[in-house]
Amino acid sequence: MHPVLEKVTNEIIERSRKSRAAYLERIDAAVKKGPHRSELACGNLAHGFAACAASEKVDLTRDQKANIAIISSYNDMLSAHEPFKDAPALIKAAIKEAGGVAQFAGGVPAMCDGITQGRPGMELSLFSRDVIAMATAIGLSHNMFDGALYLGVCDKIVPGLLIGALSFGHLPAVFVPAGPMPSGLANKEKVRIRQLYAEGKIGRKELLESESASYHSPGTCTFYGTANSNQMMVEIMGLHLPGSSFINPYTPLRDELTKAAARQVLKFTALDNDFRPIGHMIDEKAIVNAIVGLLTTGGSTNHTIHLVAIARAAGIIINWNDFDNLSRAIPLLTRIYPNGQADINHFQAAGGMGVLIAELLKNGLLHEDILTVADERGMKNYAQEPKLIEGKLTWVVCPEASLDTEVLSTVAKPFAAGGGLHVMHGNLGRGVSKVSAVSEKHQIVEAPAMVFDDQDDVVAAFKRGELEKDVIVVLRFQGPKSNGMPELHKLTPPLGVLQDRGFKVALVTDGRMSGASGKVPSAIHMCPECAEGGPLTKVRTGDIIRLNTQTGEVNVLVDEAEFNARIPDTNSSTNHHHGMGRELFSGFRLGASSAETGAVNLFIDD
Repeated sequence: MHPVLEKVTNEIIERSRKSRAAYLERIDAAVKKGPHRSELACGNLAHGFAACAASEKVDLTRDQKANIAIISSYNDMLSAHEPFKDAPALIKAAIKEAGGVAQFAGGVPAMCDGITQGRPGMELSLFSRDVIAMATAIGLSHNMFDGALYLGVCDKIVPGLLIGALSFGHLPAVFVPAGPMPSGLANKEKVRIRQLYAEGKIGRKELLESESASYHSPGTCTFYGTANSNQMMVEIMGLHLPGSSFINPYTPLRDELTKAAARQVLKFTALDNDFRPIGHMIDEKAIVNAIVGLLTTGGSTNHTIHLVAIARAAGIIINWNDFDNLSRAIPLLTRIYPNGQADINHFQAAGGMGVLIAELLKNGLLHEDILTVADERGMKNYAQEPKLIEGKLTWVVCPEASLDTEVLSTVAKPFAAGGGLHVMHGNLGRGVSKVSAVSEKHQIVEAPAMVFDDQDDVVAAFKRGELEKDVIVVLRFQGPKSNGMPELHKLTPPLGVLQDRGFKVALVTDGRMSGASGKVPSAIHMCPECAEGGPLTKVRTGDIIRLNTQTGEVNVLVDEAEFNARIPDTNSSTNHHHGMGRELFSGFRLGASSAETGAVNLFIDD
């Protein structure tokens, strides 16, 4: 085991000792020998199976068969979730054949950041995670179930499902992916078209044609944003069946994996001899594995928020220092857009999760001894990949080495010595930076600030030519308490254009930039946020800021006494508090914790 990995894990275990013990005591108290439904009164149980077939009613009346909940984020507007349409029927049939019963326990909302990007609806996105967690809990609250299958893919959906599942940590769980859409327009061409549109050189018609060629069919978007980071993270924590994350939808292999996941959860209920409740599966080592996976793949910055919240839901306390310390020991082993030109299908073809996990295990960079949903306990099972051989689902040993070293490399020859995320710190607060897609020559920027309080004002200034210079854009009042912390990916094309024109450009904000964060250096998630009087409220246009993503420093170069004496700007605008349902989330804005503590609205006891 790498000494840094061991040290960070031990620090997390010690830091979490009290809260983890309290969590385990709570979930262990909820465990029951025999089906949970046996505790229900006759009237309760009759309501619970009133809509079932006669044979299912007989099975649920007796205390012998497990009942499995299906919690799904299906809707047919979102490409990533549309393939879940047929999953409940597959699952129910597979579980019936294996000797159990399954019921569709509840649907959770699923919104798409790609659709709401730059629009008012994006301001509901982060908070939708906690809504999904609560909706998951409502679906499971009937106490009818002995295990659960969770169907979800994208940005806030998987973290929300996982937080909800951990609130029912006494139940076993298997997560069921849908898979990525086949490759479409090459990423390099997509970026070129977007920047041409930002410069006004092509129109909306050409842009829409390009986007439609990129996002073209059912399945997850193929770039390595939060959605595919979710799938990587869930697999490296052992909650997916080995190798199942990136199999395309509507293929025979995808369907067989869905059925296998259904059969698998039946093996782990308290009615059998191999009880594996999710609250025990997601321990400190599993959380560290998730961080390692995020760093070695250059994954989404959103998980510096979500993983903190997920861990806390299991009584585990992690912080950004853990990410930073691990980042200095975990090498960057993948190049997937926006960190390269390949997409997630190319990564899968190169060997995918099996080759990546095997490489990490071989070099002591992953905890092998965690509880997983594979037949045999431990991560060694995840160095395998699923195949259909003569129509039968089989796991075979993955390739010994990457089949494309331009996409998936080795610890001996990494793309970078450290992981793709750094913690930023200085007199402007604490934040994070994704550096895996930023070329070395752009990783240090010193330039005058231009201060904005709305992303639309940044775009307008770009169109007027006011940003045609070395500049660090400071975008304030974008944190959870201000407006729900929307992603600011709308700024990527104009800032990318300025960088291509030879200017030194960077972004500093208390907002988010998402898993699609690209080639422009940034310090994001800055804490304390501006709504709480954070240091960005004292920055003025013209101040010189130095951003060094290599050392993790972000400072305004103003005399300390003068800076401290400045009166903070306040933003009393309520333009972002009404319309598109935003008025319903005022309590979420008021109650949100900081980005570093997971932007949590849920009251989870330490």
